[in-house]
Amino acid sequence: MKEQSSIPTTKVARAGQFVKAGIKVGGNYLKHYSKKLVNPDLTKDELHQDNAADIYGALSELKGSALKMAQMLSMDRGLLPTAYTDKFAMSQYSAPPLSGPLVVKTFRTYFGKSPSELYDKFEIKSVNAASIGQVHQAWKDGKRLAVKIQYPGVADSVSSDLKIAKPLAVRLLNLDERQIDRYMDEVETKLLEETDYELELKRSIEISEACAHIDGLVFPKYYPALSSKRILTMDWLEGLHLKEFLATNPSQEVRNRIGQLLWDFYDHQIHALRQVHADPHPGNFLMRPDGTMGVIDFGCVKVIPDYYYDNYFRLINPDTLEDKVLTQQIFENLEFLHPVDSAKDRAFFSDLFVQMIHMLGEPFAVETFDFGNDEYFNKVYAFADELTRLEELRTSKVVRGSKDGLYINRTYYGLYAMLNELKAVVVTRKPDWLRSKKALAV
Repeated sequence: MKEQSSIPTTKVARAGQFVKAGIKVGGNYLKHYSKKLVNPDLTKDELHQDNAADIYGALSELKGSALKMAQMLSMDRGLLPTAYTDKFAMSQYSAPPLSGPLVVKTFRTYFGKSPSELYDKFEIKSVNAASIGQVHQAWKDGKRLAVKIQYPGVADSVSSDLKIAKPLAVRLLNLDERQIDRYMDEVETKLLEETDYELELKRSIEISEACAHIDGLVFPKYYPALSSKRILTMDWLEGLHLKEFLATNPSQEVRNRIGQLLWDFYDHQIHALRQVHADPHPGNFLMRPDGTMGVIDFGCVKVIPDYYYDNYFRLINPDTLEDKVLTQQIFENLEFLHPVDSAKDRAFFSDLFVQMIHMLGEPFAVETFDFGNDEYFNKVYAFADELTRLEELRTSKVVRGSKDGLYINRTYYGLYAMLNELKAVVVTRKPDWLRSKKALAV
């Protein structure tokens, strides 16, 4: 893969990349409709492939929040055609890397020294490159290390990138601009946190130590003396990303063990720590043949407010949905329902959200759940597709759902998607207060 010797850092230069991508997309549409005049049965497959390649090409040169958006979209199977999700998935660990001189310049900026002065050995060629930074191998005192280096200008361009990217997202995804605006502050805050490696270092140490009791999870040791606001040094962990791991044809027993580790890891964070590794894409997990798993990258952590935790998870208990008055109150607390709603609106949206909770809560309603059940996931994706066509949602006067739900929902979506790819059968452990009293009485 070709290296980048520079990254556009000014607002004008970065805006130019978005404009260039928009022009290419427009050209692809003209080409598609010209061909369709000759062949009316022509599908949009080639159009999607061309658009995905051009948009990813522009975003991968920009790095940062622009590429992070592609990474987030690649996790959502129901939102984009396959050509986009497949291409954007490259942003998880296979973006174009920075050149050697730019890497050395970054070290001199933050340490006043070159990598060779800090480590016994440093590989100038990166082993993988993602949206916010890239990873290099290094050795010191006999230890093999992973050194994550943030791309220049990423932290300073988050806010302006999001403003520039919004029109492209609205056009490409046919999204409601009000919905984007509502969550923009939450996304911007999280992206800014991800560029702060000092904060990531602190959270990495805290959460790793808090989850160290989960047998089979492996966390790297972090090195504050070799880390800074834009550089992070940790132990090197062995393992394979999900698709590579599945290509080794692991046994069902191993799939189940890794799936259980994923479930237990998130269960403990959410219910015990009230903060969660909210970036559950395959690039952050290193899976091993013996059923153990390494966990990396605590840049995106969602701290769960008490009010949101108490209301959101209460809906998982089947007893709650049987109490219609309580359910309505929780829907109001979570901003699913609003004071301006008519009686008809309240009835429609209440029924819709109850359906959604029943469906997405199915794994919690049983002691063991088979995430390899494609029938369940096809049902979920079909429901999500139906939601996009509902006139009541498109014409609603208000945007529904608390902004605190954005990263919690994203976390569960990513977790479910990985468990589905693993075809794992998992014991869905949960606190007793989330269980029906009827179930506990049995």
